[in-house]
Amino acid sequence: MAELGAHLTAASAGDDRPSVFEAVAQDSLMAAVKPALQHLVKVLAESNPGRYGFLWHWFDEIYVLLDLLLQQHYLARCSASFSENFYSLKRIPIGDCRQQPLATAGLPKRQHWKSLLLLVLVPYLKGKLEKLVSSLREEDEYSIHPPSSSWKRFYRAFLAAYPFVNMTWEGWFLVQQLCYILGKAQHHSPMLRLAGVRLVRLTAEDIKALEKKLAGATSSQTHSIKTQVQSAARKALGGIAFSLSTGLSVSVFFLQFLDWWYSSENQETIKSLTALPTPPPPVHLNHGASSALLPKLKTVCPLCRKIRVNATALSTSGFVFCYRCVYSYVKTHQRCPITGYATELQHLVKLYSPES
Repeated sequence: MAELGAHLTAASAGDDRPSVFEAVAQDSLMAAVKPALQHLVKVLAESNPGRYGFLWHWFDEIYVLLDLLLQQHYLARCSASFSENFYSLKRIPIGDCRQQPLATAGLPKRQHWKSLLLLVLVPYLKGKLEKLVSSLREEDEYSIHPPSSSWKRFYRAFLAAYPFVNMTWEGWFLVQQLCYILGKAQHHSPMLRLAGVRLVRLTAEDIKALEKKLAGATSSQTHSIKTQVQSAARKALGGIAFSLSTGLSVSVFFLQFLDWWYSSENQETIKSLTALPTPPPPVHLNHGASSALLPKLKTVCPLCRKIRVNATALSTSGFVFCYRCVYSYVKTHQRCPITGYATELQHLVKLYSPES
């Protein structure tokens, strides 16, 4: 009888378990919103770099700060992340408790902070790592490296190992989802397991408790200055979270369409740019400044004023320098030292002479 009762209890608890479609959909919600918001910030920065350029430059940090405030609010208020609450889900600690805690009760401190860090910090670090790998690959492909060094061997080994590490990471999530579909796991994501929680659907009691808590927060009156300030701060944070929730719930599909639309447009723009004719070489130079920089001997580097070593030209201007000199200058200033034209490391071109 005891085993039958335990089985029935597990079965009743399993009725609140969300489907894999709900679980995956709430995971993809924030992942779909971020690229669209990033594109909007990019449009603003390109339209007015002086005013909105910092938003594009610090987009990842600003986004992770807003995401931290948003997730903290929903975890404290609804025991769920923003996307989980959007799909009427909540987090409960892993355990043998027969009665699930209400969503308004919040998570234990340990599970709360683990959930917050895994929701916010892990995607941020993963995005930074992907950008680092992309920049290293671009530098390795387009720049001219000095003779073999330990640093060069290290980051080439890192670039070679990263695809396998990323495949292992994604495969871990895939295996966890397959186990969840087959009923062999309580979590569809390893992040939930690391946080020590699992997802369940909101019950009628949860919805009533959330509505009662919201009504009590709006009707409560405070008298002391400290409590008034705390109440105002909570209301402001709640208002921001509510605005984000309402705005995102209404416009999430529009943002997805916007992201798709501009991605398609960007592909066409790239194709059209590659078909444009080659621009002419620079003809308008500041002769006063350029005459001071350009040496009389053609074999002398304009930067170090010595005979060129490993001659390298800038494709944006056509002037020739030592590789080490121009590499350091372009990496620091992102422009040609003679003409001032915007220049990147991929514009460095190695020159081969018959003597070499």
